[in-house]
Amino acid sequence: MLDRNFYEALSRLRLQMSHKSSLNMSGNRKSIQKGLSAEFSDFREYMPGDDLRRMDWNVYARLDKLYIREYMEEKEAVVSVLIDTSASMDYGVHSKAELARDLAAVVSFLALGNMDRLWLYDMKDMGRGLSVRGGRSGFSKVLHWLEKRTFNGQVDMLAAARKMPCHGPGVTVLISDFLHPGMVDGTSPDYEKLLQYLRYCRQRPVVLHTMAPEELHVTLEGALNLIDAESQSKLRLTVDARAIDDYERALKGLTDRMKKGCSAGCGTGCSAGGGTYVLCDAGRDRRQLVFGDLRVIYDI
Repeated sequence: MLDRNFYEALSRLRLQMSHKSSLNMSGNRKSIQKGLSAEFSDFREYMPGDDLRRMDWNVYARLDKLYIREYMEEKEAVVSVLIDTSASMDYGVHSKAELARDLAAVVSFLALGNMDRLWLYDMKDMGRGLSVRGGRSGFSKVLHWLEKRTFNGQVDMLAAARKMPCHGPGVTVLISDFLHPGMVDGTSPDYEKLLQYLRYCRQRPVVLHTMAPEELHVTLEGALNLIDAESQSKLRLTVDARAIDDYERALKGLTDRMKKGCSAGCGTGCSAGGGTYVLCDAGRDRRQLVFGDLRVIYDI
């Protein structure tokens, strides 16, 4: 896991949130409701029973009409984190599973630091998500939950996402290598369906695509017997320069497709409905990854 100095530096950041919150608990996010925060929202005409302390006497002096100043209510938002705990994640000298834990811890720390409501889900067991609120005092629960995750078996990512309750507008973070049937196959729309479902639930998708260095830069060569970590199916393959070129083209096609799908409907700066895609190298220095590559998911 990450050290104390790392989290101290992280405390200056917060997650982007394209939707205004509609929840009832107080927090630090702008709400669709009007309230008593320090941030001005709008004027409206005075009505009997309004608090006279919110009267704008300067406007009255100019217009000879009574107007009330309204302020933005601050509520908590919802941040959901879905972690792929399938067997393919437990791979690499620099493990994708350990990277997934670190990324989930980073997102959770940011959410709790901003008084958002946090939901953590293991994609193999969507019925038992962890809900944490109340600020960073609950971060120890997050770390304990992450340490208990086991990476084995198979995951149906689309089916898992559809089991996630819709808690209101917010951000959903997907942490996975996406090495699943229907996700890597360009002829299958499962990845696009996954994003469409999240947008239907008024979620801004953040896709953290975890890959091992060995998957990003293939150095193997010769005749190899490849075994699928999840299905145990076998494939005999001769790896040469041509095969590596074909693999790299396919990988670029996959990442381009994922990035395009995630940002669909997102103009300059991600509007509601758009999202963010980040390719995360498990071998990359954590500080460079979190404070460099992941800057696109933060409000600085």
